[in-house]
Amino acid sequence: MRKAFLLGGSEWLLLLVALIWGSSYGVSKLALAYYPVLGLLAVRFVLAALCLSPSLRHAPRSAWRAGVPMGGILLAILLCETYGLAHTSAANAAFLISLCLVFTPLAEWLLFGQRPAARIWLLVALSWLGAVLLTGGMHFSASLGDALMLLAAVLRAFGVCWIKQLGQRETGSVHALTAIQCWTVGLGALLLGALLPGNLPALPQAGEFWLAAGYLAGLCTVCAFAIQNHALRRSDPSRVALLMGSEPVFGALFAWLWLGEAMGPQRWLGGALMALAAIWAALPAQPSAPAARLASATGRG
Repeated sequence: MRKAFLLGGSEWLLLLVALIWGSSYGVSKLALAYYPVLGLLAVRFVLAALCLSPSLRHAPRSAWRAGVPMGGILLAILLCETYGLAHTSAANAAFLISLCLVFTPLAEWLLFGQRPAARIWLLVALSWLGAVLLTGGMHFSASLGDALMLLAAVLRAFGVCWIKQLGQRETGSVHALTAIQCWTVGLGALLLGALLPGNLPALPQAGEFWLAAGYLAGLCTVCAFAIQNHALRRSDPSRVALLMGSEPVFGALFAWLWLGEAMGPQRWLGGALMALAAIWAALPAQPSAPAARLASATGRG
């Protein structure tokens, strides 16, 4: 019983991460008015890495062997998402990225040979239906942006499985692993920005930019990625994807409350379905009747 409670606790924290990341869209939009995409990614992740750097003092080599590839996967996902969003509508982007909910159980099955339970497929279907209603469906014409968002969804699905696999090999500090991941993303974005024609412009001086960057680095990166890396060691990728898949719900609520965007009945229903699927996924799975009887007879649980 204690183990099930702790597992559920870590997954409830993922709902908090989804809420934080849902608010990041509006904050990022504010920051991007002052600085380009690669520059913002570099500032955000370098600031986060500096906050976590004290945890690297005693980090073993295995942490670097796991953290650098994890950071590379994350950088690829962020680049596809950000540039995809720049070349398609917000509705298409939200719908296409939600396909990672469908791809993750398939990726888990392919990589680990672990067939997802029927309950997971039911939750995936419920959450995906919610995404359709929340975003108003999909109306695209094979644009570059749509292709990039679809690639981001595939990378998210396989990435959460690869990150779990890499993280399980490293049993050291989650903060050290997150710090290495952040350094990889931040320096990678900085290098790519330096290679582009004209390089990155000088850092902006506006206080609004630095408040937004601080929020993105502190809550949306340091706290959120540490919780995600911690939870991936203790849960299945498909359940983590379902919980993180509730991010569009919080993003829509944030846009409604802060940006004044309209929320009709269809969007409210879609958000409710995605939230229901996420909460259901957060609840610890109940053992089968024979397994429960065996645990009771042996004094386990």
